[in-house]
Amino acid sequence: MMTSLQQMRLLQLSSASLPVGSFTYSQGLEWAVEAGWVTSVGQFREWQINSIEQSLILQDLPLLLRLYHASRRGDLNAFESWSQYLLACRETLELRNEETQRGEAMVRILQGIEMILPEAWYNALLRSQIAGLAWAGSVWKIPAEPLMLSQAWSNLESMVMAGVKLVPFGQTAAQQLLFKLSEYIASRLPAVMKVGDEELGSSLPIVAISSALHETQHTRLFRS
Repeated sequence: MMTSLQQMRLLQLSSASLPVGSFTYSQGLEWAVEAGWVTSVGQFREWQINSIEQSLILQDLPLLLRLYHASRRGDLNAFESWSQYLLACRETLELRNEETQRGEAMVRILQGIEMILPEAWYNALLRSQIAGLAWAGSVWKIPAEPLMLSQAWSNLESMVMAGVKLVPFGQTAAQQLLFKLSEYIASRLPAVMKVGDEELGSSLPIVAISSALHETQHTRLFRS
């Protein structure tokens, strides 16, 4: 059971207003739309389900869980190792830059709200927003499951808002997607707990290709 303050802290971490650049990246979607791979709400939904299954369920959330427990234990070596592993999972320069830029933004936010970041953990926290989220969640003693759901929601919301601009589709369709895809994520959360170390990682070559091609896309709405 979370206290009222813990719930408020969790809402702050998952807020769309958190200035970490979530809405400035498309993670390859912009090229996929340009190439004609994603041109409808249905195709966008399938794109997101593949991303949720391969990237979120088998990679990002299990890594968040490991970083969270390492932070709770005060295990710097494990935290450092998993933060490096997470960055290595980003298959293109664009995705790695996004990860580190969001990590740096998260560190600035935590410092801005006067959290004292241990110097020895600083480099690991800079690598990834997920690392910063895990550390903050452990400091505030937010349970792991709500913390993972907040990360999943933030990611889903930013991608659906990217779809609104790119595919495009309207706000009602966006809310329908958020409603249905959040149900899917909630149903798959138990699988996150079962992912072993040897199973960590995603297989989304089409996203890697899209991200790589997006780096040189002539006209872009989203950062590269």
